[in-house]
Amino acid sequence: MGDTNLFQPLTREDKISVILYRSGICISAVILGIAAFFAVQGITGNDLSNYPFIVSGLLLNILLLTLYLSTGMSVFFIHLYIGKFHRILKKIYYLSVVCLAVLFFAGNGNPVLPLFRTPPNAALLLIPISLCLGFVTAKEAFCFKLLEGYLLAMLMPVYLFFYGIGALHQKTAVFGLAIIAAMFVFFTLRKVFMPVHYDIGDKSAYQP
Repeated sequence: MGDTNLFQPLTREDKISVILYRSGICISAVILGIAAFFAVQGITGNDLSNYPFIVSGLLLNILLLTLYLSTGMSVFFIHLYIGKFHRILKKIYYLSVVCLAVLFFAGNGNPVLPLFRTPPNAALLLIPISLCLGFVTAKEAFCFKLLEGYLLAMLMPVYLFFYGIGALHQKTAVFGLAIIAAMFVFFTLRKVFMPVHYDIGDKSAYQP
């Protein structure tokens, strides 16, 4: 479980690392929320042509790239007592970046485009980034009893798998994204207001 005691004074570097870690979580939540909002708009009869930056794919590409950046912030600045777990997490993130490069290639510079083909098999390439986010939420669930973190860790890759093989109807896919986004926002609101020292714990217990 997480240590909620203040074991030692926090350094400037400690505070910055926590801010960056939590900022990554917050940005990821905002991105998922925006994506879910426009996905719901698209199936409820609202004319998305009023949003040319969506139709062109510009906003979606920006959101996708920002999600990779925000997830990377959380991955590299997460505080884990066991160094081996952190190294594994980084390797999964590097794999996700390779998958992003494949999306760029498949979409001729438009990485979002392959995600909406029929069937959207390219969505399977997003599973590694979802595993990174899931690791973060599961770690917080384990340490601070944010139980929705466990659900997110399981739901995100499972959702992408079934979406990627074309097993989800359009409305079901949108509903699933909305549920995940809502849970992630709830998780974020419960996490980011915790005292900063919660994320640091006992530095003498860190393993290389």
